[in-house]
Order: sequence, then C-alpha cells, then structure tokens
Amino acid sequence: MAERPETLHKRLAAGELPAVALIAGEEPLLQREAADALRTAARSAGYSEREVLDVEAGFAWGQLTEAAGSLSLFGDRRLLELRMPEGKPGREGSDTLKNYCARPPDDTLLLILCNRLDRAARESAWVRSVAAAGWFVYCWPVAAREMPGWVAERLKRAGLAADREAAARIAEQAEGNLLAADQAVEKLRLLCGEGGQVDAALADQALSDSARYGVDDLADAALAGNLARALRVLRTLREEGVQPPLILWALGRDIRVVARLAAGADETVLQRERIWKRRAGLVRGAAKRGSVAAWRQLLRRCHRVDRAIKGLPPGAPDEELRALVSRLARTVAK
Repeated sequence: MAERPETLHKRLAAGELPAVALIAGEEPLLQREAADALRTAARSAGYSEREVLDVEAGFAWGQLTEAAGSLSLFGDRRLLELRMPEGKPGREGSDTLKNYCARPPDDTLLLILCNRLDRAARESAWVRSVAAAGWFVYCWPVAAREMPGWVAERLKRAGLAADREAAARIAEQAEGNLLAADQAVEKLRLLCGEGGQVDAALADQALSDSARYGVDDLADAALAGNLARALRVLRTLREEGVQPPLILWALGRDIRVVARLAAGADETVLQRERIWKRRAGLVRGAAKRGSVAAWRQLLRRCHRVDRAIKGLPPGAPDEELRALVSRLARTVAK
C-alpha cells in the first residue's frame, strides 16, 4: 500500500499532486527531501498559503476540521501541514482524519508527517483512508547491501563521476547513516566542483577533512553524562558548519531508542534504528538511568529544538540544542 519516495518524486515530476499525502518512515533525510519536494511542487501549483498544526499532548482535533473549513484570507490554495511524529492520532484523531479524507477540500492540500509507523499503524483505518484519498509514502531504511548504490546515485546527482570503490568507502564509513553519507557527498561536490572525478583516496580525504568530531561523538559524550565534553563537541560541530538538523537527528535518534528501552522495549529497536555494536552498550547503559518520564521529557525537548530550527518560537536553534545536550547529560549523570 505504501509507496517509496522515488515514486513520489516521479509523480511530482509528471505534474501530479495529491489532495492528501502522508509521508512517514525511518530515514530522516528521505522524509525531509520528500516533504520539501511536495512543498515546492505545491507552491508552484499555486498553494501559496501554508498552515502548520503540531499534534502534541492535548491537541484539539477540531483545529484540523476548523482549518479545513475556513476560507483562505486571499482566496488562494493552501498547504495544511499536520505534524504528528508519533503517528498515533487516537480514536478522535483517526475519525477526524477519515472524515477529512472522505471529503477533502478542493483548495487545500493536506500533508501529514510522521516518524516510524509499525505494521499495525501502517495498516490502520486512518492510513488506509489517506492512501485511498491521496498518497502514502514510507521512507524505509536503506539496507547495507544497497548503500554503495545509493551513494553512487547521490554522487551522480551531485554532478560527480566516482568509481565504485569511492562509493563503497563512503557507504562503509557512513555506517548506514544517510545524513552522514549525504554530507560527505556535499563535501566532495564543494571540493571537486561540477564534473569532478572522485576516487577512493579523494573520498577518504573529504571524509576526514579537518573533522575533529562527528555527531555520534556528541551523542556519546552526552549519553555518558560528560557534560563538559558534550558542550565542547557541540560548539566545535557548529564552528565546523555542521547544521542543527543533523545534530538534532543524531541526538533525537538516541533519545528515542533509550526511551523505548527504558519503557521495556526489546533490543531489536537497536537494529531498527541502526545503533551499531560499538555504541549499543552506551545506549543500553543510558536506558538504566533516568525514569521513563525523564526520557519522554527529553523527547518533547527534541520537538522544541525542531520548532526552533524551523523558525518557530520560543528559542533559537543553538540555544535549544545546548539546553537539550545539557539536560541529556544531566539525566544520565544522576
């Protein structure tokens, strides 16, 4: 029932637009690119107004019904964005979404954004309603055996000619992290320019080019309760130009996994979220410290950082990231 992101990009390129779209999954980079592509296509098609609804604790589903029924201030088409990270609308939300999909407004495109949906959620009535009324796009993880090909395609899209070994080297060092692999490709594009030739040696140079720390170093320091080191790594990452979305992705992934382990989830969550062996012990240890409520508070803090990155009040991205790192390190240090 779910389509892959590649299908979405092909349909948008063909000039198609849905009345309703659900973009969910387990790969933040692919989710972001799919959502950005849909937003761009919607703007080009005249959906000039945009309204965002965040589904948080206590969210009133009547807001969606009200937004769908209200008239545009300027008579323009509207993009209505419903951000529901957990993908759990509850009974009221499910009924509201089913009713919306039964009669979607002509002048509104509803974009629903969720993170991982388990099989039961993907087959739920509200998701089936979205798929029937529009598009359901799911961003699956890229399997390890597919990573070299994925990297090679990104290099090609960046206008670079790379040999097979270079793509394999980037895929190996990224360890399944698409954001890290994409960042390496971007470094190579800046280094080589349009039409540049990339071999394994050049790939290694770009991957190690003056990078003192990676985002996993930040997460490791915070999960170990080493606040001073964590803040130092955060400062260095920002000075080196690592962008807040990548930093938040690494921290949010680990906090989400620890929260699930603390709540009693089995360790298959480590595999699903690509927590590799060298970091698994640290994540397990963190799950034994801090209450389930504390980890849920940290998840809410991640959402606050995400809002700041998107330019929404109350804080600035760097300030909110620093607060998140501080709270994370102090939680495991207790």
